Amino acid sequence: ALIISIAAGVKLSVLEAGLPGRRVVRVMPNTPCLVGEAASGFALGSLANDSDREIVKKIFGAVGLAVEVEEKLLDAVTGVSGSGPAYVFQFIEALSDGGVRAGLPRNIATQLAAQCVKGAAEMVLETGKHPGLLKDQVTSPGGTTIAGVEALENGGFRSATISAVKAATKRSMQLGGVSEEDIANKHNL
Repeated sequence: ALIISIAAGVKLSVLEAGLPGRRVVRVMPNTPCLVGEAASGFALGSLANDSDREIVKKIFGAVGLAVEVEEKLLDAVTGVSGSGPAYVFQFIEALSDGGVRAGLPRNIATQLAAQCVKGAAEMVLETGKHPGLLKDQVTSPGGTTIAGVEALENGGFRSATISAVKAATKRSMQLGGVSEEDIANKHNL
């Protein structure tokens, strides 16, 4: 039987030791699977086969994107897409708060913020262009967008986002029993 685990940080070796002879796959999905827009990463265990790979792709592909990665990258998947929806929700909330501060009613500010994020994400996925290039296409010299981008940079937006991914990745490693020494020395977290 195929066993699919979505337990954060629990390594394939631990799962396989507890389930001898079983085919095991580790998956890190995210909550947007509830609306068919998940971003899931998965890794096959030592006994899993091509058929298992296709089953996992079919199951998780039915609710969004499913990409295979080496198991050592699943902690980073957790940091980016497993925890990422919370970061995006915070950004939408902050964007909406900014709209309210500028005079928009809350419901309109939230609708505009959420649609803005959805549309921008679709542009990245559909065009295949680097997000920085797409950002540059929105900014004009001395314009409103570059003024807003500067404010985000002055507030540490990029650094805070990178730190959030690092913190979630580190926590996933801790949950999987990786020592603090290995996290610091081998993974630079």
